[in-house]
Amino acid sequence: MLDRRSFLAASAAAPLVYSRASAFPANEKLAVGVIGVGTMGRGHLGGMLGRTEVEVVAVCDVVKERIDSAEETVKKRYADRIKSGDYKGVKTYTDFRELLAHKGLDAVVIATPDHWHHIPVVLAARAGKHIYCEKPLTHNIAEGRQIVDEVKKAKIIFQTGSQQRSEFGGHFRRAVEYVWNGRIGKLKTVRIGVGAPNRPCDLKGEEKPAGTDWDRWLGPAPEREYSSVLCPKGVHGHFPAWRNYQEYAGGQLADMGAHHFDIAQWAMGMDNSGPVEIVPPEPKSDRGLKFVYASGVVMYHNVFEKGQDGKEIKADCVFEGTEGTILVSRGGISSLPDKILKEPIGEKEKRVYPSTSHHRNWLDCIKSGKETICPAEVGHRSATICHLGNIGYRLGKKLTWDATKEVFTDAAANKELTREPRAKWKL
Repeated sequence: MLDRRSFLAASAAAPLVYSRASAFPANEKLAVGVIGVGTMGRGHLGGMLGRTEVEVVAVCDVVKERIDSAEETVKKRYADRIKSGDYKGVKTYTDFRELLAHKGLDAVVIATPDHWHHIPVVLAARAGKHIYCEKPLTHNIAEGRQIVDEVKKAKIIFQTGSQQRSEFGGHFRRAVEYVWNGRIGKLKTVRIGVGAPNRPCDLKGEEKPAGTDWDRWLGPAPEREYSSVLCPKGVHGHFPAWRNYQEYAGGQLADMGAHHFDIAQWAMGMDNSGPVEIVPPEPKSDRGLKFVYASGVVMYHNVFEKGQDGKEIKADCVFEGTEGTILVSRGGISSLPDKILKEPIGEKEKRVYPSTSHHRNWLDCIKSGKETICPAEVGHRSATICHLGNIGYRLGKKLTWDATKEVFTDAAANKELTREPRAKWKL
């Protein structure tokens, strides 16, 4: 949990000054609304409150206790302004559509469950708001393509919350540069260490708390009885298990996979593409699926080579080449042999996009009009890997994927590309 939120530690960086060439006059604050103030959302809220160039003007959630807590957090941060009488208060909402209509709103941070990313993103883009949306970007592949199209049409600045591209000591950034510059020779195999695919939700129903709008929490997902496992009561400090169930998310394969597969695609130079084959394990298992790329690179889900001691050589991301191996996790980076990392990347060699703070990068790009380090297309493609993996495990057969057209050659698999939302939430 601490690792997943530690990227917010850099949130108190020096303020921006918006130029007249952008949508914001010099020294004017960016009015931001936060949609979803659960555990991750509260982290983002704190990150925004730590920036003097940002004004948090609105918060939204479906649980009253969380709304009240977020409102109090904002008030405490702006306490000195309350005393001076120039603070009018943060507006609270239970319906994100009302938040999007908030007068003067410039941008939104979306930290809702995965099944609740698509609709707020599309409507925020149509409303002309800049967007920071948590990962995995989507619940299914079709949603991702619509998000990319809507963001492009709206000409707004979009950042996917793939913080490993900016944060965590720069370990992942360094690994990508070493792969790009051939330090391990020709890349042959990638191994990603994340948990199991998703599964159907089988939780028992419970009595719904008075302050929770359960129907709105479900949103486009199928109707079912309330469960505190999915939507914990009140203000909680853990990451809820809705992540495990296919009605709402992509399992642990997608939860952390959206981070690690993202780094793998970045290192392979496949930010705008994907694999050509998805091959599930035989016999059936919840690990061992492989993605085959046109280049010949094979990426494995949670299967690692064993060392001389018989133990798996594991890391979040393992890159194996013809001349060596790089292992990288949030806690550090290493190589086999050790000498690979001893020679630094030169100034004239290939370097990654400069970013050391994910929030800062988003705000900088709103100022400059440049593309972020993880725009909608990249977020969509990284989420797609997770969706392809889940589909492969679910159907249990080899699948051929056209990454350009974003379709399978298998009719049954193509039915998995989208989901019909509940009627009240059709766009």
